[in-house]
Amino acid sequence: MPTTRPRFTVPILLTGIVLLMSNSNSQAGDGRSAAALLETTAANLSSSPKSLRVYIGTYTRGDSRGIYAFDLDLESGALESRGLAAELRNPSFLAIHPNRKFLYAVSEVSDAGGRPTGGVSAFAIEAGTGKLTALNAQPSGGAGPCHLVVDPSGQCVLVANYGGGSVAAIPVQANGRLAEPASTIQHEGQSVNPRRQQAPHAHSINVDKTNRFAVAADLGLDKLLVYRLKPDTGGLTPNDPPHATVEPGAGPRHFAFHPGGRFAYVINELDLTVTAFAWDAGRGALEAIQTVTTLPGDFQGSREGLSTAEVQVHPSGRFLYGSNRGHDTIAMFAIDGQTGKLTPLGHEKTGGRTPRNFGIDPTGAYLLAANQDSHSVVVFKINSQTGRLEPTEHHVEVPSPVCVKFLRLE
Repeated sequence: MPTTRPRFTVPILLTGIVLLMSNSNSQAGDGRSAAALLETTAANLSSSPKSLRVYIGTYTRGDSRGIYAFDLDLESGALESRGLAAELRNPSFLAIHPNRKFLYAVSEVSDAGGRPTGGVSAFAIEAGTGKLTALNAQPSGGAGPCHLVVDPSGQCVLVANYGGGSVAAIPVQANGRLAEPASTIQHEGQSVNPRRQQAPHAHSINVDKTNRFAVAADLGLDKLLVYRLKPDTGGLTPNDPPHATVEPGAGPRHFAFHPGGRFAYVINELDLTVTAFAWDAGRGALEAIQTVTTLPGDFQGSREGLSTAEVQVHPSGRFLYGSNRGHDTIAMFAIDGQTGKLTPLGHEKTGGRTPRNFGIDPTGAYLLAANQDSHSVVVFKINSQTGRLEPTEHHVEVPSPVCVKFLRLE
């Protein structure tokens, strides 16, 4: 297994949780010069961490009891267990506050607190050890919350409710506790798939780098709904234009902005594709520019039981990755820095069954694949030049893993 680290520059943004990096020979499509990137690199190389805490969200329908913690060695790729970090029902998605002091988790249920809704829980992160202490919980504004993020300023948590077909914004107090939801928006409508699209199913919500817009991917509507965000109040209001669409029956699931701020990508669960968009950050408008399959170009097998799950852009902005469940692979793509279009790079088996989610560590060195149905998290090295995944010897057992998030410890 190779042990050398990829040659990425590491300017740290948002206190180490979100980092924007670039290969020194590329502008990563955001218009900055290589010289400027190198200057930033020289100022920040000393801050590059040697290890990261990894939090794994799970489904607690079997042996799992909640959120599990590991340490990732950035030199070797090895994972060391830190045990159960917090007990919670179905913490299927996690988000970490930009100040690294708080972690938030959905509780993907439909009966939180005796109400017909899911929940969102707040935890304090102990400096140095990364241990989690429960602070409080609030209703998510709908049943089955499956995705959440913290806005870049750390003032609110946004959550998508799959079962309820709604999105909500929940203010974050100075002590990390959650206030009551300030905005809840119920989606309306349906699309063409009679089994999966007879009602709205909000599957993710993401905030752009300007912190002015939130984009919610709704699988049931085949739409990406765009909202204006007021993070200081938790305000969400429909944008004009209010949405972008994908092909009927595509089923948009997870969404990722390019770090350069000009492109965005959605992975479509039902037809196993990725759609690339141009993003107008001034208007909050998405324009589709390309749709590509996540399966091999010569795939001839049955698609029954196959679906996609996660999509992420590499911190360098040069590569995109998407997970195929059933096919049990990570699809790899190169991103054209000028046009945002994708070129397939191939597929890598995830070493397990049903890769529900994966995480790319903030330095861009490793991808951790969460194989939900084989109860494992498998570590892959990312080739910094080609973007291809390289298997390592490292993997750990985790019951029903479905989310991977990284934290830099002081």
